[in-house]
Amino acid sequence: MFAQKVAQASSLHEANKRKLAGWKPALQICESLEWRGPDGRLKDASCRVVLLRLQREGILQLPEAQKRPCPGVPGGSDSKQEGEGEGVGCELCELGEIRIIKVHSRYSKPYRIWKGLMEEYHYLGSGPLCGHQMKYLIESERYGYVGGFAFSSSAWRLEARDKWIGWDESRRQENLSKVVCNSRFLIVPWVRVRNLASHAISVCIRQLEEDWYERYRIRPALLETFVEQGRFLGSCYRASNWEHIGSTKGRGRQDRGNEYWGTIKDIYVYALDRDFRGELCKGMPEEVVRSEEAADWAEGEFSRAELGDGRRVERLITLARDFYARPQANIPQACGSRAKTKAAYRFLGSKSTTMEKIQKSHYEATVNRIGKEKIALAVQDTTTLNYSTHPATADLGLIGSKAGGPVGLMVHDTMTFNVEGTPLGVIDVQCWAWDPADFGKKSLRHKLSIEQKESNKWLKSFHAATEVQRRCAETMVVSVGDREADIYELFHLALREVENPKLLVRAEHNRLLADGQGHLYEHLQTKEVAGVQTVRVPRKQGQSAREAKLEIRCAAVTLRPPQGKEQLGELTIGAVLARETEVPDGVEALEWMLLTTCEVKTFEQAVEKLQWYCLRWGIEIYHRVLKSGCGIEQRQLGSAERIENCLAIDMVVAWRIYHLTKLGRETPNMPCTVFFEDAEWKALVAYKTQNPIPPGNPPPLREAIHMVASLGGFLGRKCDGEPGTQTLWLGLQRLEDITEMWKISMSVLAPHLLHPPPVSGIKCG
Repeated sequence: MFAQKVAQASSLHEANKRKLAGWKPALQICESLEWRGPDGRLKDASCRVVLLRLQREGILQLPEAQKRPCPGVPGGSDSKQEGEGEGVGCELCELGEIRIIKVHSRYSKPYRIWKGLMEEYHYLGSGPLCGHQMKYLIESERYGYVGGFAFSSSAWRLEARDKWIGWDESRRQENLSKVVCNSRFLIVPWVRVRNLASHAISVCIRQLEEDWYERYRIRPALLETFVEQGRFLGSCYRASNWEHIGSTKGRGRQDRGNEYWGTIKDIYVYALDRDFRGELCKGMPEEVVRSEEAADWAEGEFSRAELGDGRRVERLITLARDFYARPQANIPQACGSRAKTKAAYRFLGSKSTTMEKIQKSHYEATVNRIGKEKIALAVQDTTTLNYSTHPATADLGLIGSKAGGPVGLMVHDTMTFNVEGTPLGVIDVQCWAWDPADFGKKSLRHKLSIEQKESNKWLKSFHAATEVQRRCAETMVVSVGDREADIYELFHLALREVENPKLLVRAEHNRLLADGQGHLYEHLQTKEVAGVQTVRVPRKQGQSAREAKLEIRCAAVTLRPPQGKEQLGELTIGAVLARETEVPDGVEALEWMLLTTCEVKTFEQAVEKLQWYCLRWGIEIYHRVLKSGCGIEQRQLGSAERIENCLAIDMVVAWRIYHLTKLGRETPNMPCTVFFEDAEWKALVAYKTQNPIPPGNPPPLREAIHMVASLGGFLGRKCDGEPGTQTLWLGLQRLEDITEMWKISMSVLAPHLLHPPPVSGIKCG
């Protein structure tokens, strides 16, 4: 529509058609349309872009542009500096004062120097740059110009950045101008001075914010930049406190056909404003509150999914209901009809459907539940999905340790729990396939940064927990990981900001301590026993259940950075050592070493951290529900992408089943209507009591759960305890069929039971 207005406005200047490619008609068009930027200036550059697009579409015919002589001469005398021939190698202080020179005009001498340096030494050259632009030269007091910067408008869409910020589509379009891209950075190759790059970045950032506002009347809140993998390491950005948040997908600005012809680049960001998320997400609701009009749990979890079309959201909600009603059924069985099955496959294969888009609405609902807790444990773990029995599935990877082994997908997810162990929902899912070409390259891991390793999954999950912590300020979020999460960079990330979530990890390495205190385990063993805690150890193969007495020791320790990571510095954290005493013969003693950013000065604090870590087992149960209860490994969908979309739904269904199991134990007297629809509980009671007329009041939640579990084989004996997830998902599958039959019967025999008349609060008399 706007392009049509430009085309109409351009027709007013038909007499000047020969000059249409110039700047004067663009200014006249902007004036007629009142097309101005935030600074009040006419957006003639954007207008020229629209005119060129109209020409490509055949709406306008522009004459060939006249070439002007370039004001900058690459490699000319202006760009030659002292020391270029022999090179400069010295300490940073020997360069003298480092000044950042703003390039005001493209017809000035600084611009000629900047352009010459970029054309000669930067692998991308001097341009083109997009949108708003700002250029700088780096000047050494002793050696003159030694490099330069360029800043421009940010990338229009960037999945990793947009997810990290957490804004929606509306806020992205509204506030994208507050994100500025560092599109060029150069230190000339003949200057080799340690710390010069990071120092220049820091100095330039301080100047950029005011210069950008002065020119464009926009106060930038966030900087972004891209570092090409394999060409650069991004060390200078990390040293300047830029944060790595992910990688691009190899697409450029002009890759409209999703050909992925570009190079993969690491994405780094730097916050100019402490509350940059609040600024970029201004106007976005802080939490998602379930609508009172939501028909059921599926609508409450998925109604806010941004799939581009309301019909896709309706299909997603329908699929969630069908998958929940028949957890172990395949897709045709769950859908129940040929039409619904075809619609399901079309939805899972749509290019508009992605795992992230499906899960995002559930993430928001989870944040709402977390905000009601004082403490939330964000437990992260990795599991594998084996699809070796479906060899025709495309884009799978190795999931074992041997070449030619099983194939499938790797999944690293983060499930949140309250301190009672009730699952609150998923806040992060990472799914990928190992490239067979990378198999056998484990020896190269020491040469890669953490961002280039699979271990980065733990840091990504922590970033997700950080976003939850920001939005739930009254809740203490604790990121929990097993021994695989014993990564020094993860502790460094957790301690970077006071507002970050807490971290609790079981130690894998006997790390070296600072100040000559020896190693971690030996140091903790020298501490006095803070107390003895008795724990119940469940039975396992070859061993009966027993009670174990654990001696608890705790202390604050200072870790020395591992070799090659000295730049991360020493870290002070809390440590808890729990070791079993009086061990029976033939039984391996229990021993846990926990590392945490929480305070552990007392015995009570140490026991609390042990109890939190014990709840980590909940994510193992969740994975079991996902695989055995929802049958995700039996899905036959033809490609990894479709499996990921189906997995996004199954993960929420698995959470729902697990949540139902735990909630029935916590709040047994709550009415069952919080989880069961009206027809479901009535059909359930009718089946169990052999009486088609339901009682006046619904049964308590615990009683209803026992009824459902009995359909799945739960006997309810005194020694059986509470029903588990397996009997529940089997019972739910039977309940769906029972409910449908009850509806059919009641529609003929007693239709008023299906739709009871509303109770009016108005009395007459």
